[in-house]
This record gives sequence, structure tokens and C-alpha cells, in this order.
Amino acid sequence: MNAPLHREIGRDLPAAFLDAERALSDVTRQWDGDIVRQLTDYIAIPAKSPGFDKEWQANGYLETVLRNAAAWVEAQKVAGLKLEIVRLPGRTPVLFFEVPATGTDMRETVLMYGHLDKQPEFTGWRNDLGPWTPKYENGLLYGRGGADDGYAVYASTAAIQALKAQGVAHPRIVGLIETCEESGSYDLLPYVDALRDRLGDVGLVICLDSGAGNYDQLWLTTSLRGMASGTLKVEVLTEGVHSGDASGLVPSSFRIMRQVLDRLEDSKTGRLLPQSFHCEVPAERVAQARATAAILGEEVYKRFPWAHYDCGGSTAFALPVTTDPVEALLNRTWKPTLSVTGAEGFPALKDAGNVLRPYTAFKLSLRLPPLVDAVSAIEELKTLLEDNAPYQAKVTFESNGGATGWNAPATAPWFERALNAASKAHFGAPCGYIGQGGTIPLMNMLSEGFPKAQMMVCGVLGPKSNAHGPNEFLHVPYAKKLTAAVAEVIAALPVERAAQQQQQQPVPA
Repeated sequence: MNAPLHREIGRDLPAAFLDAERALSDVTRQWDGDIVRQLTDYIAIPAKSPGFDKEWQANGYLETVLRNAAAWVEAQKVAGLKLEIVRLPGRTPVLFFEVPATGTDMRETVLMYGHLDKQPEFTGWRNDLGPWTPKYENGLLYGRGGADDGYAVYASTAAIQALKAQGVAHPRIVGLIETCEESGSYDLLPYVDALRDRLGDVGLVICLDSGAGNYDQLWLTTSLRGMASGTLKVEVLTEGVHSGDASGLVPSSFRIMRQVLDRLEDSKTGRLLPQSFHCEVPAERVAQARATAAILGEEVYKRFPWAHYDCGGSTAFALPVTTDPVEALLNRTWKPTLSVTGAEGFPALKDAGNVLRPYTAFKLSLRLPPLVDAVSAIEELKTLLEDNAPYQAKVTFESNGGATGWNAPATAPWFERALNAASKAHFGAPCGYIGQGGTIPLMNMLSEGFPKAQMMVCGVLGPKSNAHGPNEFLHVPYAKKLTAAVAEVIAALPVERAAQQQQQQPVPA
């Protein structure tokens, strides 16, 4: 581990870096003694995001997980911590807490972010697992939402406790835990505006809602894709008709759907055709992708659960779009991609008779490069898909909203030092840098609102963790080390700021 800065530079600096071994021991005790149990209870509650549970208020699940988290944080008796559940009319509630600075007079604030709402169940869970039936097995806690992102409020609190336990100086810390992230965080900005004065001068944002390239080092997320989603529907009839009587005369709604999607995507390569949906990849991100590819190699694409089948006595596997690790990393982080995530208008196979269906509807999820504006993309997408429909069919695209992606600000030298020191202390390897293909709407909001802040966007969603899908798990050993690493980075901030101030003072003659 690097020598503490107060030893390198001189005097009158806050006590710095944690004793790494003790910090990890403290957070491990917290995880083993209580956090895993709290998350087990959390997973059992189907607290689906409002976009997937229109009756979220009546069902009360979001309220339950929020109150449970609030009660647990308050029960930790963190010195100086004040907490409240903040509510705006007609919106999902948020949890807000603040801890005053100790041992430093710096004015900057650390903002810790997480969310408690969840994705829906999905199918394909292992027979002994389920989205709401938690199971702890070999260090992995299975179930929906534990890793994405229910653990964040608990880990954040444990990191603060590790600072307090060693009496290490730390800046003012605030926590903002929402319940609308999986629906696009459409309720969050009003809360950020309402709480802006209480958030303070944010110098560091810690977001634990992201992923990891492996479980062997700390990973910093450098970019996030944006998203535009909605329902594309093609209607040709008012009701189903006999396929023998009508086919060849009545055009298939599915064939029209294919033609309309061909305007958007080259089906042979998957490349999106509108040039405005693409952007130039910054040189720094390309260089980071090369460095990350050298670390992860084939694991960039091998980590996914590829379908396999018997092929003449040997086993064959479905193939990725590319086996070049650099290209694979850039494809999933800086290239636009279309996914069909749902369909309507189709009977189940067992119920499918010889009927020409009246309509076909697809749920579209369009991932956008970090620098492409989502609002403009949605407008262009609607025009592209709806105009001049084949056979004058009724083609409609109803947007479910979107979010512009995010490209991290330049990494400050102090931040890079702190990340590497924390990663080497707890993993024995330097910090890795990786873009993520998912979307965290808050990050773009915060970068705009606090342009000088450094962004520690990390998470536990490493290989096979499968957020949003079946068999999602939280890698508890990695989460423990990440929690301790977060505490170390927070402790580094006041030391670095004091060192900078001391370096700027004039040298006596």
C-alpha cells in the first residue's frame, strides 16, 4: 500500500488511510453478523419498481423495504447520523441520511447512492432458486435485487462505521437511496432539486450500482450506455382470421414488423443504421478497453450462459458477435444495440391454432452510446418506425421514456491514487477500468449538477451474477472487500485536500 500522504508531505494533515486489515475485519464482521441476514429478508419481498408494478402504493412492498433499511441504519447508532424518509406528492419515496465531517474542515461532501426497487421475476431460475426465495450458498446470496442494488445502503453504512471505528478523519457524508431506479429514475430529479441545499458541495459520488470485470480487483466504471425503450405495435386486422382463408391476401403483421425493424437495424450484423445513434469513442476509453481486454481476455464473452447442444457426438456452443476482447468490450459499452425484450399478440405454442393474428407488438430496448442524447434518439426512433407503413398498416411506437448515458469526468490524480491503494490493499491488484452496457440515469444528472465531483461508480455485478435475469446473485466475499475499499477512498479525500492546500502555501524565505 502507498505510504500515507501525511507522512510524505509533512505536518498538520488529518489522520489518513485506514488500517486496511482492521477495516476489512470490521466490515466482514458486519456482513457476516447482520447484513447477509438483512439482505435475505430484503430478497424475499417482491419490491418491484413502479414500471413493473402499477399498484406499488397499494401493495406496499417498496414502503416495506425502505422502512426496513431505514430502521437498520438507525439501529447502527453511527455517531452524528441523521436519517429521514423524504416524500414528494405522487412520487416514490427516498431515504436520505447525513453524517457530519470529523477531523477535517473541508467543505466538500461525499454522496453515497443506491436503490431498493427491483426488476421483475423473469423465468428460468434453477429448480431450488427463485426471485423471492433467497438462498445463501458458497458465499453467493441468490435472489432478485440483493446485488442490484439492495446491498448498497447496508454496505455504505458499514463503510462509514469502519471509518468511525478507527477515528479516521472523513468529510461530510450524505446518502440518497431511491425506489425508482429500475424504471428510469423518473422520480429522482425532483428529489435532487428538493434536497440540493442539503446535498451540499459534492466532491465525490459513490454509486454501488454497477459491475466488475472479475472478482479479483476493484473496478471503476468509466462509462454507462443510455437507453430508449418503448412498444412497437403493428395492426392489420380487428380480430384473428383463418390462416388458410386469409394468408396471401392479408399481410402478416409479423412480416410488416420485420420490414419496419429493418429500417432501424441490419439484421445480419446487428448494426443500427441511423448514424445519429452512433458516436466517436474517446481515445482514452479505447486505451482503457485494450488494458481491460488484456486482463480479462476471453472471459469478456465466455462469462455469459451460452446455449449448447450435441453436434454429431461433440458439443457445440452458440457464438458471440465477436471473439476479439477489445471489440467485445467496445460493442457492449460504446455501440448502440437493439434488443426485443417482450412480445404480445402471440398465443402460447400449445394454444396456437391456424389463425392469422390481428397484430404483433414488441417491447424494444435500445441501448445508446454514452454521448448520444436520449430525447433526440426517441424522437427520431418514433418517426423512423411509424412513417409510411407497409400496406398502410397501423404502426405505432409508444415510448416508455429513456435516459442519456454517461461518460466519467477525467480522473483526478488523488482519486486514481486512492483507488489503486484501496484495490492493492484488499485485492492485491491495481484498480481496473471498465465501461458498462447498462444505464444508471442518476449519474448523468449528478455529473451535470456537480461537474467538479469525482465519480466512484463500482459494484458487485461480476461474472455470472446475472442481474435482471434468473439466478441473480450477490458475491458476498467481493462485497466485503468493496465495502472496505469504499471506506479507504473516503478517508483519502480530506488528506489529499489538505496536502493540496499545504503545497499551495508559499514557502517561507
